[in-house]
Amino acid sequence: MAVDDSRSAAKPLPPVTADTAPFWDACAEGRLLLQRCQDCAHWQFYPRRLCVACGGRALQWREASGRGQVKSWTIIRRAVSEAFAADAPYVVALVALAEGPTMMANIVGCDPESVAIGQPVRVTFEARKAVGGRSADIAVPQFEPDAR
Repeated sequence: MAVDDSRSAAKPLPPVTADTAPFWDACAEGRLLLQRCQDCAHWQFYPRRLCVACGGRALQWREASGRGQVKSWTIIRRAVSEAFAADAPYVVALVALAEGPTMMANIVGCDPESVAIGQPVRVTFEARKAVGGRSADIAVPQFEPDAR
């Protein structure tokens, strides 16, 4: 899974915590990791300290397939800030991952009007440069149409 670094460097970076660092480190390498509970086999996203299904602490980071389907979406025609203006119009979607969890992300690499519920997608990553005292760059997971 490639990391696309052609987008704006002015976009905000998500916060990285001890709980989320393995996720962001993998994204920087072009890999999508999810937590999976060793006690009940539940996959979860976003990263947490406990399993949301059974309350267990036996969570492992596992590589996900990076594939999913559009569950819901909207087209943003007026950017929320200047940092996203060059992307407008753009799609914000809920993607049901093959492993079970749902992620919110942009759908990229297609005409926004062509996105549809149930559409197969695969992960790609948007590189964002550190600014304002941030010490590390980040790659943010996005999704693109998957011809399967």
